[in-house]
Amino acid sequence: MSELTYVERAARVKLMIFDVDGVLTDGSLHYGADGEALKTFNVQDGLGIKLIQEAGIDTAIISARKSPQVIKRVADLGINHLHQGGHDKLTPFNALLEKTGLTAEQVGFIGDDVVDLPILSRVGFAVAVPNGRQEVLERAHHVTVAHGGRGAVREVCELVLHAQGLYERVMAQFLV
Repeated sequence: MSELTYVERAARVKLMIFDVDGVLTDGSLHYGADGEALKTFNVQDGLGIKLIQEAGIDTAIISARKSPQVIKRVADLGINHLHQGGHDKLTPFNALLEKTGLTAEQVGFIGDDVVDLPILSRVGFAVAVPNGRQEVLERAHHVTVAHGGRGAVREVCELVLHAQGLYERVMAQFLV
């Protein structure tokens, strides 16, 4: 049996999981005068997430860092599943599979650092950003052109929509 292409893998995605720092953001942490870490999110990435949700693809965030900004972003985007805190990302991933009833092959994940490897090595569609660690890039099925926090998430969302033949349907609302 031949190895699946990344497009064939994207066609099977029913749940897309996103890392935050380095994927939904560029990985920078800006500290305010009160010591609070600030994050910057890309609006085009956010619309990409909304588009795959409209197409019926579930979404989740699994992040090692805890951040009130992420809670706000999740609420703004209507992301169904959120886990923050701890370098053990595999435990919440397995819990998410159990909760949704999906298999790992039906899941996509986009990450950038070594803490993402336990999930990346198990999902059906493993994606890395080009500014990710070499160990992650080597194990990904696909590496985006855009960097983390700079459109990589939108790129992946559109790739999944194209692979599943859903892009034109979700874009029809804008192309009047």
